[in-house]
Amino acid sequence: MYRLIKTEGKARRGEFTTPHGTIQTPAFQNVATCGAIKGGLDASDLKAVGAQVMLCNTYHLHVRPGDELIRDLGGLHKFTNWDGPILTDSGGFQVFSLAKLRKIKEEGVSFNSHVDGRHIFMGPEESMRIQSNLGSTIAMAFDECVENPAPYEYAKESCERTTRWLIRCKEELERLNALHDTINKQQMLFGINQGCTYDELRVKHMEEIAKLDLDGYAIGGLAVGEPKEEMYRIISAVEPYAPQDKIRYLMGVGTPGNIIEAVSRGVDLFDCVMPSRNARHGQLFTWDGIININNAKYERDENPIDTQCDCPTCRSHSRAYIRHLLKADEILGLRLCVIHNLYFYNNLMSEIRRALDEDRFSEFRDKYVDLLDTRI
Repeated sequence: MYRLIKTEGKARRGEFTTPHGTIQTPAFQNVATCGAIKGGLDASDLKAVGAQVMLCNTYHLHVRPGDELIRDLGGLHKFTNWDGPILTDSGGFQVFSLAKLRKIKEEGVSFNSHVDGRHIFMGPEESMRIQSNLGSTIAMAFDECVENPAPYEYAKESCERTTRWLIRCKEELERLNALHDTINKQQMLFGINQGCTYDELRVKHMEEIAKLDLDGYAIGGLAVGEPKEEMYRIISAVEPYAPQDKIRYLMGVGTPGNIIEAVSRGVDLFDCVMPSRNARHGQLFTWDGIININNAKYERDENPIDTQCDCPTCRSHSRAYIRHLLKADEILGLRLCVIHNLYFYNNLMSEIRRALDEDRFSEFRDKYVDLLDTRI
């Protein structure tokens, strides 16, 4: 259940109560695709960086180790030792981005695994069954992800199919939650708004899925290469039609500046692989902008990554040491960088919430929206 605490313009400060704890929003979901944060972090590390939510992927966990195995071992929470909320992505995006050969029909999608080539069929019911086996807190509806740009007629047909699939997801999850041996009988369902960059399709689709009274609503199919101004325009167009009393989730976004702009447009929840992926290449976020720790100028730098940061990495290690670790291909270098970037993202959300609490979010936005995305 989402509770709106206060607003500043369109920006919302709230909290989202789930079977596995209450999420203070706006919030960032930390991406653990296969049940782990790439870079060698575990559940205790996530706690240390201030994470509230872990995001895992339905498709990848279905392929390996298998959702039935995870179910037999007690579900994702027990499997990963993470006791907070877990959101599982439906697998839709991976089906459409990884599968080179796929066939879409009303029942669902047939494709071959990117790991071993075996045939897989996934539709709304299959996605819900897999996510029920995983026992996640929040299940995402199975949707069709369409490339941007896409022809209007195809985008329209895809929206209509995604709505029909969403109704099937809801019915199947209700059935699964009622079974006596279901791991999480309170599993929640989020619907996904699609429509490419067509305002009319986006608005109509949000109006349709809002009638289903789901636990939350996501905006999908953005941050896939379109200019950020297009993304902001779509969010602004859709927001008035998203239920005010439900949490809003912008999928796969993004840079610190993207997050600040989306919060200002009424978004509550985010996820992105950027902080961990970029960290592994030495690109680190700071309150002064983005640094590349591989640069020669940091070879003798005894300062922490960010003098304003209180993360475990910055409390203990210098830029010079971390640069050395990366240059020497030491795994510790990746781990320390990922810890820093995830701490930065979760701390960014904490500072956004604090600014909203203190009625100074507009000042915060003006100061940081461009600065944090600037490469030093």
